[in-house]
Amino acid sequence: MGHPGDQAITAKGWWAAHRWLLLRRSSQLGLLAGFLAGPLGGFWLLDGNFAASVVLGGISLAEPFVLAQQLAAGYHPPLAAISGALILVGFYAVFGGRLFCSWVCPVNLVTDAAALLRRRLGLPAGRTPPRSIRYGVLAGVLAGAAAGGALLWENVNPVTLLPREVLFGSGSGLAVIAAVFFYDLLVAQRGWCGHLCPMGAFYSVIGRFSLVRVSARKRPACTDCADCYVVCPEPQVIKPALKGRGTPVILSPNCTNCGRCIDVCGEKVFTVALRFDRRVDGPPPAPGAFKKPA
Repeated sequence: MGHPGDQAITAKGWWAAHRWLLLRRSSQLGLLAGFLAGPLGGFWLLDGNFAASVVLGGISLAEPFVLAQQLAAGYHPPLAAISGALILVGFYAVFGGRLFCSWVCPVNLVTDAAALLRRRLGLPAGRTPPRSIRYGVLAGVLAGAAAGGALLWENVNPVTLLPREVLFGSGSGLAVIAAVFFYDLLVAQRGWCGHLCPMGAFYSVIGRFSLVRVSARKRPACTDCADCYVVCPEPQVIKPALKGRGTPVILSPNCTNCGRCIDVCGEKVFTVALRFDRRVDGPPPAPGAFKKPA
């Protein structure tokens, strides 16, 4: 039995069938290495962590979700933190809030590994909770910060714990990260990022009206191989654009703009577009023109 993307490799070549995945991994690992290079090697290109950082010694950035928790807890962040958070809010509002999840977040490496292993082992989807729960978790995190007057979530946030674990190896962070991995592997398919993570919910709100989207512009060429659904971390966002009669643009704020649907589609159905681009190109494929790899 073939794997998702096999036909794309045949049609486009290995690089074109993995381009977006490799670019994402370069971004994720590059950022993680940038934060670790200072403490480990004395190269301070990125001074700080995923919560707050200084880039190239002069540009202050602050994680918007951390700032939201600080404000909920009654803290008064300095102006540099507020302006740094607004820079990132503006970026994600244009390019997609969930871009953080697929291009920045180091935990995505963990959950993608669990998803790949789950597919290879042929495990069932499991007991997947409703996707709306993550918004409840988001509200609970902010309510907890307000009630406790502290950033309680940051004590268990795997995004900030992962690089800390690499640096210090305390073990407590490793337990949280391992719990995320085995939850996705053994309990619920894409359970953490797709159903529980409050950061994902937060960034989906920021990117609700983002300009840069994925479009099924050549949807008449779709052969129903379903590879895009298999690799997509939020597969429910694909059908309205791919099979609907309206806009071919994926407008759901839960789309992570990861580009994997672009990678694995041998018919080149998907592309990056602006949310207002409603073009649909190409005739449908000829009958019998496509066979899914055995």
